[in-house]
Amino acid sequence: QVQLVESGGDSVQAGGSLRLSCAVSGYYPSYCMGWFRQAPGKEREGVVAIDKDGRTTYGDSVKGRFTISRDNAKNMLYLEMNSLKPEDTAMYSCAAATSPCVLSLDHRPYNYWGQGTQVTVSS
Repeated sequence: QVQLVESGGDSVQAGGSLRLSCAVSGYYPSYCMGWFRQAPGKEREGVVAIDKDGRTTYGDSVKGRFTISRDNAKNMLYLEMNSLKPEDTAMYSCAAATSPCVLSLDHRPYNYWGQGTQVTVSS
């Protein structure tokens, strides 16, 4: 069983920064990982994903502002968020695609999910 636990969510002013973390159990180096977000009344959105070799894909709304990284030695996934905007307000969740590893912003390949951490950006 793979478990994912997010942390780092907070309330910040527009223009601020946050770093989200996701602790992952299991054979982490082989997983594709993604960050997703969902705001009230909106569909879940793929923010960014990273495969086991470090290749990444970003959603258009966060390109140039968000950076995903992974530390395979520590079984950790990170999301550095800069220049935050009110429209970034959402519950952010990390997810793992364990078999196969699929680099995607679509939620369907991901078979394990964390509980989420809330990010609120005020203007």
